[in-house]
Amino acid sequence: MTQQAHKPKPISKTPSGGGGGGGGGKAAMRIIVPLQGVVQGRGGLVLGSVIPCALFYFLQLYLKRNRTSPPSPPSEHGVVEVGSEEGAGSGLLQRTVSTRSLMSPRGSGGPAHVSIRGGSVAKAAEEGGSGGDGVLEMGLDENKLSYALVGDWMQENAMLWAEGWNMTGIATYQPSDGLMQLKVAVAEFMSEAVERAVSFNPSQIVLTSGASSAIEMLSFCLADPGNAFLVPSPYNPGFDRDVKWRTGVEIIPVPCRSADNFNVSITALDRAFNQAKKRGQKVRGVIISNPSNPIGNLFTREALLDLVDFARDKNIHIISNEIFAGSSYGGEEFVSFAELAESVDIDCDRVHIVYDLSNDLCLPGFRTGLIYSFNKHVVAAARKLTRFSSVSAPTQRILVSLLSDAKFIENYIKTNREKLRRASALFVAVLEELGIECMKSRGGFCCWADMSCLIRSYSEKGELELGDKLLSVGKVNVTPGSLCHCIEPGWFRFCFAALSEDDFPVIMDRLRKVTETCKLRHGWLMDLRLQPMIRKTMTIFSGGYGPMGVVPWRTRNLALKCCNA
Repeated sequence: MTQQAHKPKPISKTPSGGGGGGGGGKAAMRIIVPLQGVVQGRGGLVLGSVIPCALFYFLQLYLKRNRTSPPSPPSEHGVVEVGSEEGAGSGLLQRTVSTRSLMSPRGSGGPAHVSIRGGSVAKAAEEGGSGGDGVLEMGLDENKLSYALVGDWMQENAMLWAEGWNMTGIATYQPSDGLMQLKVAVAEFMSEAVERAVSFNPSQIVLTSGASSAIEMLSFCLADPGNAFLVPSPYNPGFDRDVKWRTGVEIIPVPCRSADNFNVSITALDRAFNQAKKRGQKVRGVIISNPSNPIGNLFTREALLDLVDFARDKNIHIISNEIFAGSSYGGEEFVSFAELAESVDIDCDRVHIVYDLSNDLCLPGFRTGLIYSFNKHVVAAARKLTRFSSVSAPTQRILVSLLSDAKFIENYIKTNREKLRRASALFVAVLEELGIECMKSRGGFCCWADMSCLIRSYSEKGELELGDKLLSVGKVNVTPGSLCHCIEPGWFRFCFAALSEDDFPVIMDRLRKVTETCKLRHGWLMDLRLQPMIRKTMTIFSGGYGPMGVVPWRTRNLALKCCNA
């Protein structure tokens, strides 16, 4: 036998096929183990075992050193880990770290779990901005014009509202839905706020910790998760929080347009209702604000009656947010749903009113709101739900004393309305001098301003860019219309009641700086008085079906030619 005959055949490196076809016994599977080289007779102990094991342990050491783990809290028994600062130099018993924890690739586990709902709420809360140093805050619905009136009463009557206090009245459990004394006082105040047009029944009042809690309770009582409310837009961005965050109820915005002064129509409500029905979504009610926020419009008596007929026809409810009922100043009549229920034969079980003292009485820190409902089942359910959002007993005692001073309340409402009327007129004049037009407000704390003449592109992106410029260049924090679900880009909400009269010259200088910057960047915006006509013309070119997005320069030039003609 020759030397060539004794030469072993090399192992085939061709992988075996999945179909089992040709090559059968010629293809051998490779053995993948740390001792591969030893088993196959190649490489020896070093290449086949020592090097792979060393690489494995080096990898474990690398992972251990680069793993970020939270610092362990100090032990109650004085046992600390080796190398910690707490144990260094002390006589405490030191605990060694086990070899298993050093070599384990699993580590100490992932971060603590947060629910999807909690994560979404946390993310939404982070999106809101704050004024910061040197920034004029005009994004909050807050009335600072009449703080001095309430503050003076507090100082002058401190002994009066403290005399009736005792430990039994403020330190023990009280009814979670509010003291009957306060309900009677609030009912009288609400009647005074609507100029004695209607009397409110204290037994139909459920006190809550602010209007937000009241709206959330009504959403919980009237709708199930997945149901929806129709809300005319633009609307207060707070509705997205109050209605949706914890109840699982949705909001369907019903767009209103500047051509109609942002007044809602029954036709638009009916269209939104039918579209939701086709999607399989059940609509449980309509939420309105009267006076509207951010527009400042007042609902007429006929408009409210049309809403009642619509709700009866669709078998849904109406939530009327009337938190600015005592802050109307435009000279027009304010009509509450409570007045309709008393004077007209309507289906009262479908009507629910939200009110609070934060706005009309300049006491946002007191967090006192209420539900006024004609439906006994809603009242019963809301009373039990106030266990989670009741008003503190000391706060209620102070409010009883304050609201019981009839002379002060009458003078306060009259003075507050005059302050709001004067501040609104002054702020509108400031904007008009800069070439910015506003909707005529008849109530509330806000001015709804059309700044589409200053945006780079007629779109939500252009609007948000201008909002960032107002904050960064002008140091003014306002609410963009897109946050209010306005379909027309360029509208902004300014809360003028958050300013003092000394702030108006400052706000004018800051807004002028922003407008001049926009003029320099966009030469076609020089004549600001033509911008409402330009916007209307561009809406015609877009078909009248909402914002066009980024408007081309040719369309802008054509609109300018039409306006000049």
